[in-house]
Amino acid sequence: MTQTEFLNIVMPFKDKVFRLAKRLLVSTEEAEDATQEVLLKLWNNKKKIQEYKNVEAFSMTMTKNYCFDKLKSKQAQNLKLVHSNYEDNQTALQKQVELNDSVNWVGRIIEALPEQQRMIIQLRDVEEYDYDEIAKMLDMNQTAVRVALSRARKTIREKLTNTHNYGIK
Repeated sequence: MTQTEFLNIVMPFKDKVFRLAKRLLVSTEEAEDATQEVLLKLWNNKKKIQEYKNVEAFSMTMTKNYCFDKLKSKQAQNLKLVHSNYEDNQTALQKQVELNDSVNWVGRIIEALPEQQRMIIQLRDVEEYDYDEIAKMLDMNQTAVRVALSRARKTIREKLTNTHNYGIK
């Protein structure tokens, strides 16, 4: 496989790898390192890449595993999971403050979700993977992915509604 062929395969989903790494590791620098490591592993195994039916799904699984390993390592004691990729510059200041507050609450709620639900929310709602791809990446049944996503969304909706209706909980 030539370098051009490799780049044609990998470049379309390189940003998704970075976003997943950023989602899991928070730090931009750590996410860049993780992305580079995954791409380097793919490059080193470029002869085997053609054997995979879905290189993108394989890469996302590699990224997830690499990030989890990184989070488990002693170097990563200060890293945590957060969600902070929302920005709206065309609203009034008060509305913008309210939206930012809601996004922060959603981030806190997502942090409190079980790990599997956090991953499914990231892959489905942020990265926009379909259920089949998520099921393959997480080694789950497609129905289990749908159920976990539904439960995660329901939890987020209920906790956010409670926060807005009753104040800080």
